[in-house]
Amino acid sequence: MKTILTRLFNHEELTSDETREILLNITRGKYPEAQIAALLTAFQMRGITVDELIGFRNALMETRVPIDFSPYRPIDIVGTGGDGKNTFNISTCACFVVAGAGYKVAKHGNYGATSVSGASNVIEQHGIRFINDPDRLKRSMEQCNIAYLHAQLFNPAMKFVGPVRKALGVRTLFNLLGPLVNPCCPAYQLLGVADLSQMRLYTNVFYKMGIDFAVVNSLDSYDEISLTDEFKVMTRRYERIYRPQALGFNAARPEELFGGSSKEDAARIFDNILNGSATQAQMQCVIVNAAFAIQIMEPQKEIEECIAIAEESLKSKRALQTLKKFIELNQ
Repeated sequence: MKTILTRLFNHEELTSDETREILLNITRGKYPEAQIAALLTAFQMRGITVDELIGFRNALMETRVPIDFSPYRPIDIVGTGGDGKNTFNISTCACFVVAGAGYKVAKHGNYGATSVSGASNVIEQHGIRFINDPDRLKRSMEQCNIAYLHAQLFNPAMKFVGPVRKALGVRTLFNLLGPLVNPCCPAYQLLGVADLSQMRLYTNVFYKMGIDFAVVNSLDSYDEISLTDEFKVMTRRYERIYRPQALGFNAARPEELFGGSSKEDAARIFDNILNGSATQAQMQCVIVNAAFAIQIMEPQKEIEECIAIAEESLKSKRALQTLKKFIELNQ
């Protein structure tokens, strides 16, 4: 590790094989916590390359609890977090809209770290019991188009860096890894990032991973399509900036996307959206994120058609019925 740290301090780059081995060695208890903290700090100050990030990701995927959803070819919708906006659970709402439209969704999530309510918080508020049992998860996928994969049950290697991450109290490379380690290796992914440098990093990672994707960023630094400003979308097919009004949406104000001050507030907003009693800004924000997720799976469709599909799922209450069936199957 001393050699690795010296190289990092000299701004040298590591190969994916080297970073893979580093993380495997961390899980084997080969490094003291002080060296792990130095490693994380060095990457945070220097930045991380595509190959370095892929190496760390490969190690986590080797040590994961696997789940095979390949016959379903599901999508995951997730944000990196850390944008400091404390929005409601936009990605998780969008997952149920997409599932309500008939597409398969494998949502990977965890408890909130930078917001009041992460995906696992809002799911847990509905009485869901987190599991990693393949048969029950497949039953959920087959009967309501969505399965929820609580990260802590599938990524045991993360516990080896937990104390160091907590002691540091700042974002580290493991925040970058979260969106890349869905244990089922979904066929598609919509990822929201908080800045354009992350957009480029993840786009290059997804190219190397070989999956179909869209990376989105609102230009006022939301890690999702917030409709509060213009937003950028990068896929395998195009790179484009959109104005909300050009897609038929009203511009949203930041306060309209606030996620509340408690987990109960977040769950209430979540339910209001799916039952159709939320504000227009909340509903439109979920619809547009769901629409770009649908377009990843249906690239022949124009985004306007995908918006119509997402809107129908929400307004017809099919997304709500999906949530109700999901709760029934997963309590």
